[in-house]
Amino acid sequence: MTDAAEDLALIVQAAHAAGELALKLRRAGLTTAYKEGDSPVTNADLATDEQIKATLRAARPDYGWLSEETHDDPARRARRRLFVVDPIDGTRAFIKDRPWWAVSVAVVEDQQPLAGVVFAPDLDDTYAARAGGGATLNGTAISASQQDTVEGCGMVGDPRMFAHPAWPTPWPPMRIEPRNSTALRMCLIAAGAFDATLALAPKFDWDLAAADLIAREAGAFVGDHRGRGFAYNGRKPAQPSLVCAAPRLAPLILERVRHIELPN
Repeated sequence: MTDAAEDLALIVQAAHAAGELALKLRRAGLTTAYKEGDSPVTNADLATDEQIKATLRAARPDYGWLSEETHDDPARRARRRLFVVDPIDGTRAFIKDRPWWAVSVAVVEDQQPLAGVVFAPDLDDTYAARAGGGATLNGTAISASQQDTVEGCGMVGDPRMFAHPAWPTPWPPMRIEPRNSTALRMCLIAAGAFDATLALAPKFDWDLAAADLIAREAGAFVGDHRGRGFAYNGRKPAQPSLVCAAPRLAPLILERVRHIELPN
């Protein structure tokens, strides 16, 4: 098999080409439909998915394939390596000409990401990592912050969730800003622009795999609300929840959320 550096170079090139195609199609005018759960999908989501698939499967025909916009083939579970792709993560932002969307591509081997790229075309930002090789933003090494208090931290998320009266211990004042793309949220933690993000609902493998590697290679914690790391390419390609946080902050956030019982 090829090494992680070669796979990373391949998926970075594919992500950039997909981002260019998405921008071109948006300029020409999008057509939008809605999937189950009122999630939008545009002609650009589908076209970029097809382009990435054609490029990557031609280069690595022995790899499996898992993507948000492709019907799931259970045969992927028999492949030791597979591509895990979200061609446009943050479609609502993409439709509204807001910059908070990204192309996310990972190579997963034995249930763990080996290489990952998250490309935000409107920002011209490329986050990338390979296992054991550190994480970069536009070619420059990045690392998570050393924030060690919840109060005053930079939290990427929905302010309404943190203000909800059901919390046993109210959240202290924080800088809270929303971002549509889960992958981009995690990359902002990796780069130290924010300190944490939290989601108490399932996230699919394609939302997480590339950014998981990028954030961990930058020194951040990534796992569910009980503190457990993720294993990808399972029968159901989803994780129960998400905590991504600076290493000194993560235990403090987990202390606040690990008691929560989520539906299966």
